[in-house]
Amino acid sequence: MNAHIEMNPEEVLRVKLGVLQREHRDLDEAIHAMAERGTSDQLRLVRLKKQKLALKDQIARIEDQLTPDIIA
Repeated sequence: MNAHIEMNPEEVLRVKLGVLQREHRDLDEAIHAMAERGTSDQLRLVRLKKQKLALKDQIARIEDQLTPDIIA
């Protein structure tokens, strides 16, 4: 049985936001683990940090889209 589920654009953004937040958290944990181990792979560490920043920017953009504009 194939159930067709349709989501509105806001629901899609909320799901995407959750996925990005989990990825951001996972990267944060990976970065901390590498720092604790004292790994010498600085290039990988820098790449992970850049990826984490990019995710943070995407999260901020989606949160802005989900936040209603308040007219002052």
